[in-house]
Amino acid sequence: MTKEHVLIVEDDRVLRRLLAVKFQKHGYSVGEAETGENALKLVEEKVWDIVLLDYMLPDQNGLQVLGKLADLDPELPVLFMTAHSTVDNAVNAMKAGAYDYMTKPVSPDGVIPKIKKAIEVTSLKRDLRRIQVDLKRRYGYSSIVGLSKPMDNVLNMVKTVAESEAETILLLGESGVGKNLIAQAIHYNSRRADHPFMTITCTALPENLLESELFGHQKGAFTDARQTKKGLCEMADGGTVFLDEIGDMPLGLQAKLLRFLEDRTFRRVGGAADLHVDVRVIAATNKDLKEAMLEKTFREDLYYRLNVIGVRIPSLRERPSDVPLLAIHFVKSFNKKLRKNVQGIKPEALTAMSRYYWPGNVRELRNMLERAMILSRRDYLGLEDFPAELGGSAVDTPQPAHDFQLPETGLKLEDHEKGLISQAMEMTRGNQSRAADLLGISRNQLIYRLKKFELA
Repeated sequence: MTKEHVLIVEDDRVLRRLLAVKFQKHGYSVGEAETGENALKLVEEKVWDIVLLDYMLPDQNGLQVLGKLADLDPELPVLFMTAHSTVDNAVNAMKAGAYDYMTKPVSPDGVIPKIKKAIEVTSLKRDLRRIQVDLKRRYGYSSIVGLSKPMDNVLNMVKTVAESEAETILLLGESGVGKNLIAQAIHYNSRRADHPFMTITCTALPENLLESELFGHQKGAFTDARQTKKGLCEMADGGTVFLDEIGDMPLGLQAKLLRFLEDRTFRRVGGAADLHVDVRVIAATNKDLKEAMLEKTFREDLYYRLNVIGVRIPSLRERPSDVPLLAIHFVKSFNKKLRKNVQGIKPEALTAMSRYYWPGNVRELRNMLERAMILSRRDYLGLEDFPAELGGSAVDTPQPAHDFQLPETGLKLEDHEKGLISQAMEMTRGNQSRAADLLGISRNQLIYRLKKFELA
């Protein structure tokens, strides 16, 4: 088990050693510093779980050191120690970011519970931060794969919307085009990224339960309501609510959703008080809502309230040049997930993919590649690794917009990366910043690859 690291910053050698011995007996790894300068150097060199910091140090006071520690590691908890039991010192220390404070003389036994609590809280904060960083990476703009003009338009719109204060967005597109991915990209690249992203599928529940999931309910509101429950809109306060398959929402609930969209105010089921939240609402559907309005299954006023900013995501057959990019993207992804080492896809298979109709869109392509990689033992996936309809049911769709110049032996991931970068540079007429943006990487990463593949 990894030991937790405690740094004691104290110029009194006797007290410092007394605390160090006590902490070591409790299983902590202990570091010692007698000056602020030494403490800062140790924090620069190593990750600590907590710092015990004395107020009076030979070279500077503890408040000065506290500020510098916050610059080095904002999440590092600092337990402040002072012999001057004045309210001002304690208040100033807490304002400067100290986790807690103690007055001397300090009892080693009394410090242990404070250390344990501080480390637990900080560990949870760091875990949350890691999760947030991972989510931003997973749903960053680079997760939207495609260099075709239709997807370039979508990406530009997504970036604009994410950075805006738009409160209501409607995503339109066939099933499987990636509406959920687009919704999360908007959320995790916005100012709301540190707040919840809550999803509900409007076809998954009957109307009464769907309303309860959205807006919550009061205790006793219905037979099984044994306690008050917050709804997704309330839990997402500050963040985003994603309403998937909004076209299937029952008419009765559509009226209540419309009221909520007007002023972000709602009542829990069985409740009397109006509650207000600050949430961005992203709705998505694969249905033709205008046709649904004519059929009286979708409210006209709700449609216009939802469609403040509409983003239509193209089907895969509308962007055949992106199929090879997506295919290789999934090969790389499944290599990690399935612990495989597939080197690439044979040209005839990629050509068939580019011509196939893809009724299930990106989801169908992903599932087809996952199946092929699970069952195949070849280094290069060929037509024989895919269902018969891929080779036998091709339709006359537009050919890929760019010639990928596939080698006869198959498409290696590195070859594909080189070709992709070359295409991006050509499409942007040598503009490195624009090419990097299209590829979803930084300009420095692009420059590194240009040198690596001798494309500079």
